[in-house]
Amino acid sequence: MTFRGILLAILTTFMLIGSASAQTFDGDQKKAIENIVREYLLANPEVLLQSVEEYRQRQEMSKQDQVKLKLEKYADVLKFNPGSPVGGNPKGNITVVEFFDYRCPYCKKVFPTVQKLLKEDKNIRYVLKEFPILGPVSVIATRVSLALWAIDPKKYMTYHTSVMTSRGSLDEQRIFKYAKKAGYDVSEVRARMDDPAIKLEIAANMKLAEELGINGTPAFVIGRHVVPGAVDMATLKQLIRATRNN
Repeated sequence: MTFRGILLAILTTFMLIGSASAQTFDGDQKKAIENIVREYLLANPEVLLQSVEEYRQRQEMSKQDQVKLKLEKYADVLKFNPGSPVGGNPKGNITVVEFFDYRCPYCKKVFPTVQKLLKEDKNIRYVLKEFPILGPVSVIATRVSLALWAIDPKKYMTYHTSVMTSRGSLDEQRIFKYAKKAGYDVSEVRARMDDPAIKLEIAANMKLAEELGINGTPAFVIGRHVVPGAVDMATLKQLIRATRNN
């Protein structure tokens, strides 16, 4: 809370008191009450700060409740959209969703952690939500990726792993190189990446991210939790355990 915010809170308090007291107190009485309140707040500023903090916590809880409602509303789109690639165990008893961008360094940083998690826990269904927010190259990588998933899902993770573990600048030439390396026909991929269904998938992911308050990558959705950033293994396991227990 900034000084300006605190000042506004004080003024609001005075206004509320003034509004309530105007009907029952004269001018001198009203001024006396305002002075008493002012002196009390000056002598006990922690009271106002505590009120501000409690208000902030209520606002935060309200946001969390809204996110939970939206997670319930969009559960099927999040977990079972056929256009979204799936890794891990497709029949797993828990779904971990990741919003990512192929050019995001933090997505690449957390990639080994996610892969290790999937190896240790064979009951995780891992859904990848392509969220290309870092420029035109990200969009191309995503369109190619979704085309590969549509052509042959079995080879998808080979491409995905190649891009996520690559170093240096990513460009269109390297993207198609990784697709070819994964066993795809580049001409078929180029034709498929213009499929309107792929554009709709990207648009749907963008809208979904907006609804869930996701504005960066990576971001994970586990149960009723939206977790931004390159989270560590312990945090992922804790959220998975809590979700399973519920």
